Amino acid sequence: MALSLRRGDRLPAPVRTAVELGSGERVLSWGREEASGTTVVATNHALYAVDAAGARTVHRPWHEVDGGTWSAELTQLTVTWVDGSRPSQWVLGASSLVPETLRERVQASVVLAQRVDLGPRRSAKVAIRQDLAGGGLVEQVVLGRGARADDPELVARTGAAAAYLREQVGL
Repeated sequence: MALSLRRGDRLPAPVRTAVELGSGERVLSWGREEASGTTVVATNHALYAVDAAGARTVHRPWHEVDGGTWSAELTQLTVTWVDGSRPSQWVLGASSLVPETLRERVQASVVLAQRVDLGPRRSAKVAIRQDLAGGGLVEQVVLGRGARADDPELVARTGAAAAYLREQVGL
């Protein structure tokens, strides 16, 4: 049975200890993957995963989360990362509130974003995002699937989009 933070459900003490909440950080939702014993914790500042042995295996601030998809059929959450590293997947059960929290927190971190589309396999997303823990702004360019970082036209267009977004937020 997967659990989520609702009235009466408390994050187990060993998981809370492994997460090491920072100043002003609070747990918004959590869920446990039965098969592995991994607990996924969504706070106002970051996303964490703690394995069955109590080791923290994921700690990513929300501005490093590119997005997530939820499969209701599989009750599986897949999280993609801005740096392009391998996505993380957890089967959390239908009652988990982590997918909704993830969506809300990722959206809360986006200040401005613009898509650059030059056709098939030539797209990118340029964004200014906020570090929800410290408040600072971070510029990001996330290449679309198959896009190449050495594509001169894509580099020029993402550079122009980034300059425009920086100007809009006063960076």
